[in-house]
Amino acid sequence: MKQQEEGIKILVDNRRARYNYFLEDRMEAGMVLTGSEVKSARNGKMHLTDAYAAIKGNELWLLNAHISPYEKANRLNHEPDRPRKLLAHRREIGRLLGKTREKGLTLIPTKIYLKKGRIKCELALAKGKHHQDKREVLRKKASEDEAREAVRQHRK
Repeated sequence: MKQQEEGIKILVDNRRARYNYFLEDRMEAGMVLTGSEVKSARNGKMHLTDAYAAIKGNELWLLNAHISPYEKANRLNHEPDRPRKLLAHRREIGRLLGKTREKGLTLIPTKIYLKKGRIKCELALAKGKHHQDKREVLRKKASEDEAREAVRQHRK
């Protein structure tokens, strides 16, 4: 409901990031894309499984994000796994650079969405989970599901 009011359409969601990382601070960045990449992204032909963002020379780059080639673009098509520039304010890039260097955090794209006709990328500062942390999350989820089921059975 809230997304429809703001004019946001989620193109791809990186659900695996929530499982593999503790997500802390989130920010929005614009993306520099070619025409065939935009067409392909609007069709949902992209994934962020191993994608991450890095700061190189005071610029923010999205790496390992796969956008499939657009069928109708023929010779003007793009390379699927090329690095893509992200647009952010210089202060934000400086802040992210400091946090990634000091605390050992990583920039992970959590979702890519369409907002007012522009493709945006939501980045999160993330800290990797250990195997033990992942099991704990699964245990909590299982216990919550059992409690929900017990309440549902009790109501019947």
